[in-house]
This record gives sequence, C-alpha cells and structure tokens, in this order.
Amino acid sequence: MSARKSKRTSKVAIIGAGFVGSTAAYALLIEGVASEIALIDVIKEKAEGEAMDLQHGLQFRPDVRVSFGSSYQLCKDAEIVVITAGAHQKPGQTRMDLVAKNAAILREMIPQIVKNNHNCILLVVTNPLDVLTYLALEYSQFPKSRVIGSGTILDTARFRYLLGRHFEVSPNSVHAYILGEHGDSSFPVWSTANIAGTKLEYFPNYNKKALDAIFTQTKNAAYEVLAKKGATYYAIGLSIAKIVHTVLSDQNEVLALSTYLENYHGVSDVCLSVPVIVNRDGIREQIRMPLNAPEKKQLQKSASLVRDVIRQSTRA
Repeated sequence: MSARKSKRTSKVAIIGAGFVGSTAAYALLIEGVASEIALIDVIKEKAEGEAMDLQHGLQFRPDVRVSFGSSYQLCKDAEIVVITAGAHQKPGQTRMDLVAKNAAILREMIPQIVKNNHNCILLVVTNPLDVLTYLALEYSQFPKSRVIGSGTILDTARFRYLLGRHFEVSPNSVHAYILGEHGDSSFPVWSTANIAGTKLEYFPNYNKKALDAIFTQTKNAAYEVLAKKGATYYAIGLSIAKIVHTVLSDQNEVLALSTYLENYHGVSDVCLSVPVIVNRDGIREQIRMPLNAPEKKQLQKSASLVRDVIRQSTRA
C-alpha cells in the first residue's frame, strides 16, 4: 500500500484566512465532509478569530474539529491543502496583475507545505490561478494528479446559472462548460452545450445574440461583483467545498478544473481547465472534449497567454 493511501484522513488545511479561505472553511463546516479544518495564516490573530467563530458553531456540527495557527506544521496529515493566501484582486485589476507578488509568495510557501506533508493533494485557488497551479506543480514536484487548480468550476457554475435562467430550467439540468484560463481568455464550449441531451438551438427561446451576451456576463461576473462589494467569496467558497467533497467522497465526479495538459488538442506544458474525473487520488483522468475548430483556437490562445505569464514570473 502506498504511503498516501495508508495515511488517508479527512483533514483539510486552508492556507489564508481571508474572505475566500474563511468562507471555504465555513462551507466545509456546513458540509461536514472534513474531520478537521485547519486555518493557517501569517497573521495568527486573524486565523484565531475565524477559527473561534467557527468553533462557536460546533454544537451544530460536533463531528468537526477546527484548529488554527501560523505554522505550516498544521498541514501535517491533511488530505488536501487549499491555497487561498496571496494578494487579492481589486476593482480595476485583472487576475494576471497579481502574478509577481503571488508567485513569490507561492515560491516560499510550497516547500514549507511539502516539508510537513508530501502526500497531500494541493488545491490552488489564488490568482492568477492557472499560472500558480503550474508553479505549484513545479515547486512541489508532486505527481500531476495531485496538483489541482480550482480553475473554471466557478465560471462554469455562473454560466450554467445564467443559461438556466434564460431557458427557465434548473442549472443542474444544463450541461455546458467554460474552459481554458480562469480569466479573460476563457471560452464557452457551445458545440456540446445541451439541456437533457438536447442542443440549445432546438429550444424555442434560443437566441444566439442573447447567448453571446450570457457568456460576456459570465466572463465579467467577477469584475461586476468586485465593483459592487469589493470581493468575491461566497460562490468560490462553495466551489472549494465541492472540490474537497468530490475528492474525499471518492465518487469519480467530473468537474472543470485546472490541470497540467499534455497534447490536449495540441496544447502541452501548461495548466488550463478541462473536464476531469476527480476521486480520492486527485485527478484520475482528463476528458478529451470534442472541440470544434474555433474552440481549439481559443484553447490555444489561452495556453499562449498563460505560458507567457509563466515565463515572466519565472524570470522575475
């Protein structure tokens, strides 16, 4: 039996107790999928305050332990280490504007995680997501299956919500993906989008202009939320909880996550979001979606953009 399998727990460590990290911890507490949630932050008082607030609710979820601190030793025995720490996007900034600062933070952080836990799954959430997922893979030297970016799981959720509202069906009945970069070069896979196996164009309220507007709204959703309330954290917190639950429940569910690509429609040596099968070992396999020619070009455009930023960050 491998060392990883023999030490499996349902402990989750979250690095960064800011809006995203603390909201993810709250979502995980409500889900009840983790035996322990460890909050780690360089500002120990922040981690302690968030942990206390969660601990005060343990009467309602007594099967979960909440710990906190500033030491990476709290990563020990965690099945999943979630990385949310770093500079966060502000109104007027793109995700790529954060690269230099957050790449430097990651360069110091990853060796500390690995020192305390070399069997975990790394779940990267900090932006620029795809760049940092690639760098986390490089710095950790973990197997590719165990370094995951939250990717376009939230973009896809936003997309399905808006499509569901347009077609007046539950988002759970909409099967459509946003792939590529978690950022401005993301793209919708219209060629396979469907509701109950039926292509969108067969529905009476199909309107190409309206659907193009839905994608634009999806792509700009984070910027709009940032402009209105200063930060996004509820939906990404739920997204993190979904990924963690999918891993720990070992259900082989399909999610749109950032992963290292090797000859995926001609794209290699970059991390981007594609549909992947997720289980207790991380990413079991990538699903090769049958993209049409324009979609393949959009994937290649995303790859080129992310690769350029990776080169800049490694030269810095």
